[in-house]
Amino acid sequence: MSIELKDKDNAHLEDSTQLIARVDQLGESIKKVRESIGRIIFGQTEVIEETLVTIFAGGHMLLIGVPGLGKTRLVETLGTVLGLNDKRVQFTPDLMPADILGSEVLEETESGRRSFRFIEGPVFCQLLMADEINRASPRTQSALLQAMQEQKISIAGHYHNLPRPFHVLATQNPLEQEGTYPLPEAQLDRFLMQIDIDYPSLDAERQILVSTTGSIVEEPVKVFDDHSLIEAQELVRHIPVGESVMEAILTLVREGRPESSNLPAVQEHVSWGPGPRASQALMLGVRARAVIEGRLSPSIDDVIALSHPILRHRMALTFAARAEGITIGQIIDQLCERFN
Repeated sequence: MSIELKDKDNAHLEDSTQLIARVDQLGESIKKVRESIGRIIFGQTEVIEETLVTIFAGGHMLLIGVPGLGKTRLVETLGTVLGLNDKRVQFTPDLMPADILGSEVLEETESGRRSFRFIEGPVFCQLLMADEINRASPRTQSALLQAMQEQKISIAGHYHNLPRPFHVLATQNPLEQEGTYPLPEAQLDRFLMQIDIDYPSLDAERQILVSTTGSIVEEPVKVFDDHSLIEAQELVRHIPVGESVMEAILTLVREGRPESSNLPAVQEHVSWGPGPRASQALMLGVRARAVIEGRLSPSIDDVIALSHPILRHRMALTFAARAEGITIGQIIDQLCERFN
């Protein structure tokens, strides 16, 4: 019996040693990814970190900001650095679901036999950039729902699997601009994070001027490929999460629901709160953030750091709260205060 226990202890120690080595190795690769992206995108350190957390957690990402802040450039750079087959769809009001998913066409052979052949749409890639997704009609926006959740689509009663890994990185203009359609709540919930991009600082904008208007323009360097990225995403799921971190995630999410919250601000100003998918997103996100920063386990600080990008699109204010100028960000700040 003692020999069996000793063997189990040695096996557990060996597994832990292997995990540490793999995390260290992944950390070195991610450092190269950061350096490669940093030569193209300036002054957006937090945005880059949240983007990498989303990718290594295996999720989809929604980038929100006014035109010209480098959202498209960031996605293109990411595809090159991670070695993924990427495609871009420019969403417009006249875009149809078949323009994204693909369609069946009737073909006739030389013998006169007719048959349908499926022509794949741009969704059949590993990194789909949905540019200005809220410019398209709700019908076209919803065409991505099944693809984002199940990584497959259904055309004429037949299922077609999408490549692995599959990520949708959508850019969105602020809803205050003309010609935009708000994304439905069901689709917003499919995005692991909503990342808001602000204007660059003075120093970053000066660096942008120097680097992008000269005769030599930096190009991103490939660091990962699809197989190594899948392995990294699987490694993230093996990172242990402590009980205190798990309780913090559950507390944060459940306190954000007006039906179960003890926080007066949530009870009065929140129309609906985050669902279980928010807890799942936080669980994956804190693991990925820990690995990216070279740690073997996440902390409550990771939960607080990811609370805004993971919860802000999964909560809605009441009409009265919006009229009073209250923001979702203020509500999330109050939710996080209990952990300080």
